[in-house]
Amino acid sequence: MFFTLLLVTFFLAAAVSYAVVRSFEKPMVAIFERIIQDPISHVWPRYIKFAAFVVGISGGVRIYQLERYISAPHKDVQVLILNAERWTLEVYRTIIETLQSLAWMYLVVFIFVLVAFVILKGFELKHAKQSGE
Repeated sequence: MFFTLLLVTFFLAAAVSYAVVRSFEKPMVAIFERIIQDPISHVWPRYIKFAAFVVGISGGVRIYQLERYISAPHKDVQVLILNAERWTLEVYRTIIETLQSLAWMYLVVFIFVLVAFVILKGFELKHAKQSGE
């Protein structure tokens, strides 16, 4: 039963990650094409996509939490039993933790992208001002 839960949480976290990555794919490519005006701009969205899968799956499949079903966390404590209620909680927790991990990752990425965009815009305005004189 534990192995089934592990596989289900893994595939569920991967599916949720895939959906989120697909929804951010086009904006990410457009942003990096704007900031990095070079053919290398297509490499960064691929890396962000890879990082999103790693972060989403590792955030959704919480190995330390799943260990409670195979060994007791403390002496004189029973191992948790996988019943329907626990399955429901684990599935829900997997979805929420995957989304939360991806939200934090994309927030950090977009903060750095925003800073880069502001710096780039400042250089463009400075260059346009100097060209106009």
